[in-house]
This record gives sequence, structure tokens and C-alpha cells, in this order.
Amino acid sequence: MALYSSLLLIALCSISECVQRQYHFINEEKNWTEAQRYCREKYTDLATVDNMNDTIELMKSVNDVRDQYVWIGLQKMRVYNWHWSSGDPLLFLNWMSGQPPSSNECTVMINGQWIIEACSNTRVFICYNMSGGLVFVSQLMNWRAAQSYCRQNHTDLVSVRNQNENQQLEQFINDRSLSGSPVWIGLFRDTWQWSDQSNSSFRYWADTFRDFTGCAAIQPNTQGRWADYSNFHQFPFVCHEDKLIVIQQNLSWSEALRYCRQNHVDLVSVQSVEMQYEVMNVVKLASTEAVWLGLHNYCSMNMWLWLSGDMVCYQNWAPGNSSTPENCKLENRKGAVQSEGDQTWISLPESHRLNFICTNY
Repeated sequence: MALYSSLLLIALCSISECVQRQYHFINEEKNWTEAQRYCREKYTDLATVDNMNDTIELMKSVNDVRDQYVWIGLQKMRVYNWHWSSGDPLLFLNWMSGQPPSSNECTVMINGQWIIEACSNTRVFICYNMSGGLVFVSQLMNWRAAQSYCRQNHTDLVSVRNQNENQQLEQFINDRSLSGSPVWIGLFRDTWQWSDQSNSSFRYWADTFRDFTGCAAIQPNTQGRWADYSNFHQFPFVCHEDKLIVIQQNLSWSEALRYCRQNHVDLVSVQSVEMQYEVMNVVKLASTEAVWLGLHNYCSMNMWLWLSGDMVCYQNWAPGNSSTPENCKLENRKGAVQSEGDQTWISLPESHRLNFICTNY
């Protein structure tokens, strides 16, 4: 029985897939500002792209018009912001003393510390795979070429989310006799911002990218890569429709469930790290310290389940919150995500009144 349960858990945990938003191609030529206004009136906003999976889904929507430019929702602003190439949230920085003072935009690691460099410099670099493995690439490339190599052959340039990962990466580099040598990591900065104010750091520029003008469009016949153009050009465009919506009403978990099922589809399930990032993007809109998820304690089985019936495979619990309380039959514990800090999950009595996240998918 134990073996069967283990095999069932593995099977269920291997099939969940996350679709964060739906794309809608609009085959009408408008300038960027007009396209933005149209998308905000009809859908959510001009298209935001978080990762390569989003790129694939977006390109499916423009399949018949791949020979022309198509607006997306990225525009050039004045303020620089740091991002990870992979889209990981920026939770940790480890600059060498005096960094980053220059106008350069890409980052190397030297002896465990980070230094800003010109992206045109050629360095060796570290990729990572979704399984968590690090891959050293000894070829000398500029930062953008290294990013393309990692995305084509692995997942992306390496991210560093905390001090422990920084130490592990430093040891990985030292084990290859590269102590004191500059090695590209996935940290970069730019002035580009998504129309919906998403903090997505994903970029997919074409080789001809100039970074001179104000808005981004898909470049024809480049497998979805982007070019920059002045916003007065007239192009068709892609809107997106959000799958997650924060409802700023304070309801019990059962009331929140009823609301989502009547007005949308359901309370959100967070079955992957990608969906957690999407939750982190929207939960900042909440007015309560925690926000209900579609996560409930199944007391008789001593486990947590999503409303879909799926087991909790991806875990993001705050310490001490994942266990089943002794009096669970009386307390009816439900799961919520913290709207501030590291946005981990907490267990609360279902009678608490919180904001909540509905899904449209």
C-alpha cells in the first residue's frame, strides 16, 4: 500500500502544468499606445511574456502573420532595474565593495562576489537546468550570446537567490580552477518595463536589437524574438488576459471559494514554481497580510490537497505550517499565501477573513 501511494504521488506530481495567461492576436494595425488602450479595454493589457513557454504560446496565436512585426507590452522607461535572466525574483545581492558604480549592464562573479561589466565583454559562463544542475561552459561569449546558448541547450544563465546558493556557485567555479576569473551569471539591468507593471525580467531580443527606441515588437521570422521600434509605427499586436485575479474583499475561505466559482473559475492552485511567481506578481495588490489559496487540509487522510484534488507536490510552506493540526476536524484549516516578505504559504482557520485569488483558467 505504501509503495502504491508513493507511485501515485510521483505520477500525480509529474503531470501538473501551469498556464498563466491567454494570448489574443489582434490583426489591426495600431501604434503602440493605441494598441495598449485597446488591450486594456477588451482584455487585461498588451502581452507580457514571462518565459520561453509563454513565447511558444504567444507565437501560436500569431501563427498566420509571422512575416510582419507585432507589438507586445514592453516599453523603454528612464529608471534602471536589476533582473535575473531566468525570471527568478531578485531576493539577494552580493556586490563587491564599490559596485555597481558604472553604466554597464551585465554581471560576472569573481571569488564569490559580483562585479558589473560591459555586456559586450567575452567571458566563460554558467548555465543551469530545471533539475537544479549547474553547467560550466568554457566558450568565451558576450553576455547575450551566453544567455542564448543557455536557453537553447539548457534552461538559462544561472540565478543566485540566497547566500547558500552563492556559496555553492563559488565552490562550483573554484572546482574548475577558475578562482579569480570572471564568469557570467544571469544578472542584468535595463530600463524596460511591461505595460501591466509586471516584474517579469524575461527578455528575448533579436541579434539586431539596438536599445535605442521606446517599444518592443516581435520581429518577423525569428521564432518570436523581439526588436525595438518607436511607438508611432503601425503594427498588429497581442493582448493577454490574466489567469489570476486578486479580489480585494475580506471573506472566509468558503465564501471566497463560492465567489470565485460564481464569478470566475476557482480559487487558485499553485502547483509549480512558475505559478508561485505569477502569484507573487499579483498578491502585492492585496490589502490583507495573507491571501486565500485553493488549498485545504483533508483531515481524514492527514494531508493537504488543492481544490482540483491534486496533492501538494510543489512546496512553499512557511516553517511549521505544513503539518496537520491535532484538532483539524474542529478547526478546518485552509492555506493562504503571505502578501509580503518571502510570500510563503501559511495555515489558517477557514473563518479568517482575507482577500483571495481567483483563477480564470
